[in-house]
Amino acid sequence: MKARTLVLTCALVLSGVIPSLAQAPLMGTWTLNQAKSHMPAGTLATSTLVYETQGDTIKITNDGTTDTGQPIHTVWVGKFDGKDYPMTGDPTIDTRSYTLVDDHNVLFTSKKAGKVVYTGHVTVAPDGKSRATTTSGTAPDGNPYSYVRVHDKQ
Repeated sequence: MKARTLVLTCALVLSGVIPSLAQAPLMGTWTLNQAKSHMPAGTLATSTLVYETQGDTIKITNDGTTDTGQPIHTVWVGKFDGKDYPMTGDPTIDTRSYTLVDDHNVLFTSKKAGKVVYTGHVTVAPDGKSRATTTSGTAPDGNPYSYVRVHDKQ
């Protein structure tokens, strides 16, 4: 009886630990590496991303400035389940969804009023020390764009 209880307890603990371990390479504080990034004018000049777990959700905070010195502070709280969750602080989008591909890759879609504005792919390096975010979309003027931001883990 005690052995069965112990096995069930371990299974329950591991069922909560394994999903968080799968997301571990993405978690933490990341700082923009401008020298390795390829971004168009008008995008971020500085940026610090913080990925943290909050119970069964993930909170992603982005603090930085644009190339014109305007401050940016965005917050997203949700799950990496492909569903749309509210995004605050970015006037160009109001929701974002993340889909966990594996422990080093996540896809995202950003929308405004239900319409896709841009999509992207985050890839954490095998050593976990850097990550690249490839983003593509359509600008308000109708022109397509894409860029790559590289962040280093702090």
